[in-house]
Amino acid sequence: MKKNIAFFDFDGTISNKDSLVEFTQYAVGKPRYYMGIIYLTPILIAFKLKIIKNHKAKEMFLSHFFKNWNRDKFVNIADNYSFEELDKIVRKKALDKIKWHKNQGDKVVVVSASIHCWLLEWCKREDISLISTKLDYIDDKLTGRFATPNCYGQEKVSRIHEAYYLKDYNIIYAYGDSLGDKELLELAHKPFFKPFSD
Repeated sequence: MKKNIAFFDFDGTISNKDSLVEFTQYAVGKPRYYMGIIYLTPILIAFKLKIIKNHKAKEMFLSHFFKNWNRDKFVNIADNYSFEELDKIVRKKALDKIKWHKNQGDKVVVVSASIHCWLLEWCKREDISLISTKLDYIDDKLTGRFATPNCYGQEKVSRIHEAYYLKDYNIIYAYGDSLGDKELLELAHKPFFKPFSD
């Protein structure tokens, strides 16, 4: 008998805040974060005006705050954030739906443009799978670039097809909240847009 599979976007769908912002504040402190935002304002404006693409703006943001950080230091902070802080921004309705799918015997997968290392421990704790963006390191130092394409838009679907043979599943569910989830939602038999918004 075929099982079902459910794909969940994280930021804005499972969470009520942007985990990139929340993690960065946690990692560097709010004063340094806001100083960085002032410095990055031209880049953020160019992104809003669609002069700079999503993945490039995100790399520039991460590079500003984390380039040359030691891998172990960064991963340790990310693990602590995942354990200590991530639950604070998770929507109860989303978590209830994840538990509902698991109780049905469905495969549950988070598919997120957020960074793998700060979602990983939370996903492990909830016993769900994770497809997300990974960071690049050279000599155990963060380069500020991605090791994988930014898991956004069509890339979400490409990564899903790399990991799962969808004909093995009876019903495909998808949950998303933004333009970056358009292709993900189109993939599903049962798509849900902003289903957990307060």
